[in-house]
Amino acid sequence: MAAVEENFPRGGTRKTHKLEKSFQESVEQDNLFDISTEEESTKRKKSQKGPAKTKKLKIEKKENSKSIKEKFEILSVESLCEGMRILGCVKEVNELELVISLPNGLQGFVQVTEICDAYTKMLNEQVAQEEPPKDLLRLPELFSPGMLVRCVVSSLSVTERGKKSVKLSLNPQNVNRVLSAEALKPGMLLTGTVSSLEDHGYLVDIGVSGTRAFLPLKKTQDYVQQKNKGAKLKVGQYLNCIIEEVKGNGGVVSLSIGHSEISTAIATEEQNWTLNNLLPGLVVKAQVQKVTQFGLKLNFLTFFTGLVDFMHLEPKKVGTYFSNQAVRACILCVHPRTRVVRLSLRPIFLQPGRPLTRLSCQHLGAVLDDVPVQGFFNKAGATFRLKDGALAYARLSHLSDSKKVFNPEAFKPGNTHKCRIIDYSQMDELALLSLRTSIIEAQYLGYHDIKTGAVIKGTVLTIKPFGILVKVGEQMRGLVPAMHLADILMKNPEKKYHIGDEVKCRVLLCDPEAKKLIMTLKKTLVTSRLPAITCYGDAKPGLQTHGVIIRVKDYGCIVKFYNDVQGLVPRHELSAQYIPDPERVFYVGQVVKVAVLNCEPSKERMLLTFKLLSDTEPKNERESVGHGQKTGRVINVGQLVDVKVLEKTKDGLQVAVLPHNIPAFLPTPHLSDHVANGPLLYRWLQAGDTLHRVLCLSQSERHVLLCRKPALVSSVEGGQDPNSFSEIHPGMLLIGFVKSIKDYGVFVQFPSGLSGLAPKAIMSDKFVTTPGDHFVEGQTVVAKVTNVDEEKQRMLLSLRLSDCTLGEPASTSLLLLSQCLEELQGVRSLMSNQDSVLIQTLAEMTPGMVLDLVVQEVLEDGSVVFSGGPVPDLVLRASRYHRAGQEVESGQKKKVVILNVDMLKLEVHVSLCQDLVNKKSKKLKKGSKHQAIVQHLEESFAVASLVETGHLVAFSLTSHLNDTFRFDSEKLQVGQGVCLTLKTTEPGVTGLLLAVEGPAAKRTMRETRKDSEPIDEDEEGDPALTVGTKKKHTLAIGDMVTGTIKSVKPTHVVVTLEDGIVGCIHASHILDDVPVGTSPTTKLKVGKTVTARVIGGRDVKTFKFLPISHPRFIRTIPELSVRPSELEEDGHTALNTFSVSPLEKIKQYHAGQTVTCFLKRYNVVKKWLEVEIAPDIRGRIPLLLTSLSFKVLKHPDKKFQIGQALRATVVGPDSSKAFLCLSLIGPHRLEKGEVAMGRVVKVTPNEGLTVSFPFGRVGKVSIFHVSDSYSETPLEDFVPQKVVRCYVLSTGDHVLTLSLRSSRTNPETKSKVEDPEIDSIRDVKEGQLLRGYVRSFQPNGVLLGLGPSVVGLAQDSHISQCNLPNKDLYNKYLPEGKLLTAKVLSLNHQKNLVELSLLPRDTGKPDVFSAAPELPLLKQKERRVDSEEQDQKGEKREKDQKRKEKKSQRGQEAVKVPSKEKREPQRPQVKRQDKRERRESGSGLERANKRQKKTGLTEEDDSGMEVYYREGEEEVEEVKLLPKGRLTKPADVPRLQLTSGFVWDVGLDSLTPALPPRGESSDSEEDEKPHQATKKKSKKEKELEKQKAEKELSRIEQALMDPGRQPESADDFDRLVLSSPNSSILWLQYMAFHLQATEIEKARAVAERALKTISFREEQEKLNVWVALLNLENMYGSQESLTKVFERAVQYNEPLKVFLHLADIYTKSEKFQEAGELYNRMLKRFRQEKAVWVKYGAFLLRRSQAGASHRVLQRALGCLPTKEHVDVIAKFAQLEFQLGDAERAKAMFENTLSTYPKRTDVWSVYIDMTIKHGSQKEVRDIFERVIHLSLAPKRMKFFFKRYLDYEKQHGTEKDVQAVKAKALEYVEAKSSVLDD
Repeated sequence: MAAVEENFPRGGTRKTHKLEKSFQESVEQDNLFDISTEEESTKRKKSQKGPAKTKKLKIEKKENSKSIKEKFEILSVESLCEGMRILGCVKEVNELELVISLPNGLQGFVQVTEICDAYTKMLNEQVAQEEPPKDLLRLPELFSPGMLVRCVVSSLSVTERGKKSVKLSLNPQNVNRVLSAEALKPGMLLTGTVSSLEDHGYLVDIGVSGTRAFLPLKKTQDYVQQKNKGAKLKVGQYLNCIIEEVKGNGGVVSLSIGHSEISTAIATEEQNWTLNNLLPGLVVKAQVQKVTQFGLKLNFLTFFTGLVDFMHLEPKKVGTYFSNQAVRACILCVHPRTRVVRLSLRPIFLQPGRPLTRLSCQHLGAVLDDVPVQGFFNKAGATFRLKDGALAYARLSHLSDSKKVFNPEAFKPGNTHKCRIIDYSQMDELALLSLRTSIIEAQYLGYHDIKTGAVIKGTVLTIKPFGILVKVGEQMRGLVPAMHLADILMKNPEKKYHIGDEVKCRVLLCDPEAKKLIMTLKKTLVTSRLPAITCYGDAKPGLQTHGVIIRVKDYGCIVKFYNDVQGLVPRHELSAQYIPDPERVFYVGQVVKVAVLNCEPSKERMLLTFKLLSDTEPKNERESVGHGQKTGRVINVGQLVDVKVLEKTKDGLQVAVLPHNIPAFLPTPHLSDHVANGPLLYRWLQAGDTLHRVLCLSQSERHVLLCRKPALVSSVEGGQDPNSFSEIHPGMLLIGFVKSIKDYGVFVQFPSGLSGLAPKAIMSDKFVTTPGDHFVEGQTVVAKVTNVDEEKQRMLLSLRLSDCTLGEPASTSLLLLSQCLEELQGVRSLMSNQDSVLIQTLAEMTPGMVLDLVVQEVLEDGSVVFSGGPVPDLVLRASRYHRAGQEVESGQKKKVVILNVDMLKLEVHVSLCQDLVNKKSKKLKKGSKHQAIVQHLEESFAVASLVETGHLVAFSLTSHLNDTFRFDSEKLQVGQGVCLTLKTTEPGVTGLLLAVEGPAAKRTMRETRKDSEPIDEDEEGDPALTVGTKKKHTLAIGDMVTGTIKSVKPTHVVVTLEDGIVGCIHASHILDDVPVGTSPTTKLKVGKTVTARVIGGRDVKTFKFLPISHPRFIRTIPELSVRPSELEEDGHTALNTFSVSPLEKIKQYHAGQTVTCFLKRYNVVKKWLEVEIAPDIRGRIPLLLTSLSFKVLKHPDKKFQIGQALRATVVGPDSSKAFLCLSLIGPHRLEKGEVAMGRVVKVTPNEGLTVSFPFGRVGKVSIFHVSDSYSETPLEDFVPQKVVRCYVLSTGDHVLTLSLRSSRTNPETKSKVEDPEIDSIRDVKEGQLLRGYVRSFQPNGVLLGLGPSVVGLAQDSHISQCNLPNKDLYNKYLPEGKLLTAKVLSLNHQKNLVELSLLPRDTGKPDVFSAAPELPLLKQKERRVDSEEQDQKGEKREKDQKRKEKKSQRGQEAVKVPSKEKREPQRPQVKRQDKRERRESGSGLERANKRQKKTGLTEEDDSGMEVYYREGEEEVEEVKLLPKGRLTKPADVPRLQLTSGFVWDVGLDSLTPALPPRGESSDSEEDEKPHQATKKKSKKEKELEKQKAEKELSRIEQALMDPGRQPESADDFDRLVLSSPNSSILWLQYMAFHLQATEIEKARAVAERALKTISFREEQEKLNVWVALLNLENMYGSQESLTKVFERAVQYNEPLKVFLHLADIYTKSEKFQEAGELYNRMLKRFRQEKAVWVKYGAFLLRRSQAGASHRVLQRALGCLPTKEHVDVIAKFAQLEFQLGDAERAKAMFENTLSTYPKRTDVWSVYIDMTIKHGSQKEVRDIFERVIHLSLAPKRMKFFFKRYLDYEKQHGTEKDVQAVKAKALEYVEAKSSVLDD
């Protein structure tokens, strides 16, 4: 007690009265916080230390003021110590700690293990069991902010960052340790925690050793009701308790927690509190002992004094306190060492158990200017007065940026500062300030300020494997996870980021409660301007934003945004193209741009798409759509709507949902339940058609997906479609459609959007190899639910027929059939609405109709094509089977019956079968059974005929929606017999009876083979092969056999083996290397004996190759091979007979691969070459891919012989059949700049052509790209199916843009471009004369098309010199498509306008209205005559031009010359026309000729000539115009009038037969003068002349076709180079031909021609010609001419090659000096090319200049990169061996190998050279060295093999054995090393 006595003396040490009085006086006007210097001097402070009293007052003044200030110094972290008990308030509650607010703005932390022992024990149990006990509450459930708690300081520590941290404990064992059991008295207020629940109450841990505290249940009732929401108290719950009674000397105490008792509890003297055990939180009665400016000194519990600092005075009473005033105070803390007690007078603390109410301040984070200082405390901080009068406090550390710059003088009272409110101290009810610059300027103060999605700056703190920690503010740090360090995944982030770097991040997630801040450094996210999604509510459909992929699964990608919001991009939304394996395309961490499809915030589900909707659509359109949807015009999933077709796209129909025209999409497969009917409906539905009862499958803001499948519509209407997983249970049958097909199963989607997986195992009752064979995407299916996982929202389905039966197969089958036929009837009604008569006729045709037709032709495959149908263009055909064995010839009339109308191909399938044509009228009964024969097969049904009556019956091929797969053996064939049960007896509108097929067992096979494929020659039954097939054989694959050749066919050879067995050798198995163009089978002659190897066996019936294990293999026709490589011991390869199907076999070929194939035949109908690559692999070459020559395409049979070997490039497998698609003109790539052959499919007047290419590609040719020279009728020569040579200009939007201009397609010909290409206004120049076609007549002038996208305007004033009286006449004289010449007057690039003039003074052409009779001009008649005369001349020139173009395009298909009958009716018209012309032109003829010289020819055609002549009659016009051109005297005119018509026609008729076929006209044709024939011939004479001409022609052709014939003249060579323009050999022979005749100039001309003609792709061929030209100039030209050619050659070819060739030419012609100079030039220009150095070295060695060669080697090593050195040295060493010193060569090799001992290539060369030039001993020495090297086993094997071969050739048997022994030794050594 001594210390206590010393500090606080007991009893009457009262102050003297005088002092007290003066003190009281001073208090009266004392304003505590208004410090004035005078006042300070008047105050007297009491010194507590006795001896100091004796000092004089004046000396005391300063001392006392200082010591009092020190005594009242407020708490700082330094003034705390361990064991100090202190009252605190819970500020924050986290999962694992409490943040406690302490007095004077301090703060401490309580860890979860410092609550109480019982709670800690339960926590430990939880950790051990990994499961929380039931009664364990989390900290946030035990504590709430504002609770007052008694704490004890457990430790004071300094953190890593230099901050001081205060650790506290609430554990009663620590807080109440100062109490003993004896000291406990009733009425004491203690704190405790519940430690356990007993029957009648709770045991409470109050921390007093030796005491058990019990809280009866009845005492807790009020508390539980009011504070605990009726819940029982739990372990760890913190309580304020009052001791009610003490038993057994404190051994047991009873507690109460009643609110009224606790709030009024006061500590009294009776409770015997001492300074040792005084606890914070106790309320005491006290008396003011002393008032100072810094606070009060109190006296309490009689003996004790304590301090109240200014922060803890009652705010309302500040300045009113006086000595001896009685107050109530609450103990805040007790210092264990100095025993200083601090108290608070704030009313809130005076009611124990009541929480603090004010927990925060409203201006948190505010920056305040000019805040005045109130007071300064040395060790603690300073106080400030805020504008509203409230007090604020700044700790010392927050008064300046660092201790070094801190200046106490700046904090004198009254000084102002800029500061920021950074926190709130609940215990002091004060705002806490900071004056630090970094905090004032900080962007964010606390986690609460940071908004998700904000971009913030920070500093890198540490770099860890899991990410980077970034400091964001004073107390804040955030994590950037490893995945978010950059747009791509970083392996070594420390290379990019360093500690202390400032970085710019974006907040992904901020949880202020958990103080969790996650950020990203991905540049795309940080800089993204797109809106951020921070909650599901933000995700509006159509919104585009950036996100990060966090998971990639096969069903799609999961994309994460801000605040852990995430959405799914389903697989079909990943891309416009199908993505089979998303994990290969996308990766976790990838930043992606997505659009929201739809979002359900309540379920936290979001669907996204990577297929971004284009931003290019007009804004107003988008707004209108959005508006429409906002106003409630939304379509719901499952709703039935009517739609109107807007347009067709590649995959379906774009439609508008009525009545609000909401855009939607209806995919083709969703048009019907029948797979085949979808494309049909798509084909015939047109824009504007309306579809009713269409189902909405899915809906988002901009994407509505529809379905028209009747099965799905009825299941939705009938309510059989569950809307959520909770409604689905196993065993349910649901109708849906195939969403996607995977290797492991099929995903089925249902109308409500739910989907499930049908695994491969339960997909079908049949064995499933590939799911794609059984189902197609979009197919309607019935599924049975087998398994449901509601949690993962997944279900498994079965599609097996056995599981999914919907009823009797017969009734289902009939239902499907009637539905299918009903849909076809709907298609017919759509077709009947078309304008085309052909389509309307097809729509009216139904099966069973009998027609009278004429046979048009019998095709090679035996089928018949008919004409004479109701419409001329109608295609009717009967297959070989449906000929029914009848002999038919062209022109015959036949009765046929319609079997089926193909509405896609627009073909009618008919039959000549008499039983069907003459069907019997027999009454049929419903339900009766009949035998029938299958006549026609469709995808889902078949048409058969009843055997008894011939009626046509339809029956379904499927009995269920899922029943779509048939094995080959199960498939029906035409001609097969079936048993049918009739379901209708009258043919309805479909023309067919309906029936159901009986059991498959009752089917009967047809005798003859099926004809679905064109019959192949050998399969049709090569008579030679059918003999002997009945014999069995015992041959196995790989056996060697000998036989005699029985017959030789173009593609195979038949061989008779022993025992009469017949075998077959395919053309591909005769030679190892087949020269192109030859026929390998011609190498084998009949009767010759051959040895062959068996490589397979072909089944006699099916013609398939069978595996040797097949039971029928012994009856197969052996497939043999006589290839030399196959006959070797190990060389043979068996045919792949185990493939599932031929389709599998052709998959081994890939596009671009080159193969050798053998021509089987030319299919005239399908227009392709059929070829065989191997006996079991076939191919097709579309005609357009056989050549770029029109001649070849016109007569492919002349160019290609059957059996001929061709080198073809694989284009790809035919999707439908087991054929390879091939090309003879290289890869078929329709890319920009390519030239390709196509067929005209459509001619659009005044616009251009549509051209089709193989494999469905289509292109457009503008009228401006048809020719280099425009004509009045540019499209007259083009008819559908005409072959054209096209140049690809561009490839956008699925349609190619093409050009037929010869300057594009044949750039080598350098043809004159009369009308240049004008693709944009930039191609037009002012003042230019251009030709164009009239587009239209506008009120302000004429629009003239100058190019595909360039239009010019000729205003009224610039059209003509005269005005037409009626504007309508403009359309008459300037019709659309008229060709005019115009001059460009001006260009407006901004408005894209070209202003033109058509006036004669500008164009130099006649006035455009010169032919108009309505013109009010004089001499009108003369002008018109002149004009017509000129027009006709212009026309002649045009026709001549056309003819020349025609001849330049040899072999181009042209329209045949019209026959005589067609032409005859036109004669009188011709005659009349000419008479009129002569009469009109008599006077003006000479004038016209004169004027023609001045003005040139006019291009306009107003004479009406073309009206009377059809396409292809150019000769006619030429004949008419020639005589007229020569007429100059008016006197001649009458004579001509009389005879003209006859003379011309006679001449023409006599000419016609002698003309060769059009398009192949020979050069001499131009020289013939058709008008010379004048005598009229009889019909017989004409016929004879025709035959004679034909014979002469065929004789010439035969001679020319002889392959053995050698060219004998320049003409012969010309013909050869025309057929093979790219063959340099032919061109060189042609040059040699001229050189033999010493015609040097002609040889040069040929070379120049060759260089222009050879395609630019054939670089090597061109180089050959250049080399020949260099040789020619070297031998016959001058040095100057040689130099010129060489310089040109270097420009056009690879320079190095040209240099090397010229060097060789010089060397061979012994011009060594020139060669040396050239090599020196090369060494400067190509110093990095080792070939040049080696060549030069060889050149020098050949000239015996060894020293120079050595120097060249040294120079080479200096210039070339190091990696080339070894190769160069080895090459020079080889040269030394061959041309120089062998010893030096060896030294070079030895030197190199000593440095690079493992260079096996150098060893190999060294060995070769030594074998050639060295002795046997030297060779063996090298081998011995090599086999002892430590190289890879593979290389060692190579050297041992070489050694062995050498010894076999040059050594003895003993030497050979020695090598083998060494090899064995090496192997054993190796294996022993491995064993060890």
